[in-house]
Amino acid sequence: MSATKDFLTHLFDRAKNVTDILVIKRARAQKWQDATLKKLLYKAKNTAYGQEYDFDGILMHADTVEQFKSKVPIASYDVMHPWWQREYNGESDITWPGSPKYFALSSGTTQGASKFIPVTDAQLKSIFRASRRQLFAAAKSDIPKDFFTKHYLMIGGSTDLNYDGKKYSGDLSGISVANLPFWFDHFAVPTEEIKRERDWHLKVETMVNEAPNWDVAMIAGAPSWVKMLLEKIIERYELNNIHEIWPHLSVYTWGAISITPYKSQIEAMMGHPIHYIESYLCSEGFVAAQTKINASGMGLVFRNNTYFEFIPFNEENFDETGDVKPGAKALDLDEVVEGVNYAILISTCAGAWRYLIGDIIQFTNVDACEIKITGRTKQYLSLCGEHLSVENMNQGTELTGRDLNSPISEYCVRGLKLPNGEMGHRWYVSYPTGQVKPDAEQLRSILDQHLCVLNDDYATERQHVLKTMQMHVLPESDFMDFLESKGKLGGQSKFPRVMPEVMYQEWIHFLCDRYQTDTFV
Repeated sequence: MSATKDFLTHLFDRAKNVTDILVIKRARAQKWQDATLKKLLYKAKNTAYGQEYDFDGILMHADTVEQFKSKVPIASYDVMHPWWQREYNGESDITWPGSPKYFALSSGTTQGASKFIPVTDAQLKSIFRASRRQLFAAAKSDIPKDFFTKHYLMIGGSTDLNYDGKKYSGDLSGISVANLPFWFDHFAVPTEEIKRERDWHLKVETMVNEAPNWDVAMIAGAPSWVKMLLEKIIERYELNNIHEIWPHLSVYTWGAISITPYKSQIEAMMGHPIHYIESYLCSEGFVAAQTKINASGMGLVFRNNTYFEFIPFNEENFDETGDVKPGAKALDLDEVVEGVNYAILISTCAGAWRYLIGDIIQFTNVDACEIKITGRTKQYLSLCGEHLSVENMNQGTELTGRDLNSPISEYCVRGLKLPNGEMGHRWYVSYPTGQVKPDAEQLRSILDQHLCVLNDDYATERQHVLKTMQMHVLPESDFMDFLESKGKLGGQSKFPRVMPEVMYQEWIHFLCDRYQTDTFV
């Protein structure tokens, strides 16, 4: 153990003195991107996908990037699925050389159904490389020197992956943790036995039992599940705050979901301030990482076997359901501007090609290539031009919860088209279980006011077409119990902010059964 600590301390000292390779200028990044695309095409030119779309010919052309855009289609999951299904069935050299050993089971919040995404050995190496870079970047802040010698608590999916004799499948977090470098095991908690546990309730209970035995300096996990664990530990041991049991806790890192609805409640459980470091790791790859404590956003991860493209998220390129239109034009890194919503495309060493991962981002600093996630292409409300993003919703619910002194950690919203031609939104908003339920009409009014300030289009449409705003206020436990009923409790699962039709009907049915009423319909 001491040798491992010495090694990690050495890494820390080294990180203090190296140039942060994640902080770059856009001109240099574009050159790296061009080189990355050629590398990916060359590696995959003899695969079935590479031959179908003539990767060899693309590489021979004077303008590789434009040829790539011209010959290779923009791909949703439905487009890639037949190719990935062949890999799932055991075929080799389909979208990437070899046959993937792992498949990430996506939480499926957009379509309501699970997706299987290939995870190659090359992809795992890229994920760990990006994670290591982010840790090095964090080391250059004022994080204590002994940070790397304490425990690192990872709250994710089970490492007890599904295995059919040829391949493994499960949450990407479970796949990643199951393949951690050997030296990481010396300070990673919980134990392997707990990591393998599939019963989320039992897993949490066991972590609560073990909490006094750990000296946690960093926590990683989805905000909803981290909040739940900290609440249970504080309740069990009758603590005033979590630092009474983990005095060295200094960093919380999370990704792929906004911390905004949860941050005030997490901070209320701290005894002193900690650093919040965001990463952007999805089932398809490691996209971006926060490299400075006070950065405007997360820096895109370059030179890591991922090629990025950006489609302006507007009515010219996407239809009202969030599907990309034929002929949509994707931009390169040197063409993007700050403050514009873009749907992001990635091509990776896991065999995703011009793949629309479903996230919407904005550049907060184009020179530093820093971005923030603003929503999902399928979780965006614009019935009549209100253009209400998940970012607007997160900010609005946070401010409303603050005004009412009743934090809103979970919510969802659904667009309504009424028989009389009017349109509106129907909201389902949580309040902390065990606290007094806020008045629905007061909450509705305050949230509506905040959304009008945050979004001019919303304010305009509320005066003209968007006449209705319905509000249901529910205990937070309802949202968690619904996820459990869907088999999506814990790990990377998260409650969708704008529900697809099938899941919405299941949600309504769940609430009507629970409360024995049809008022939710």
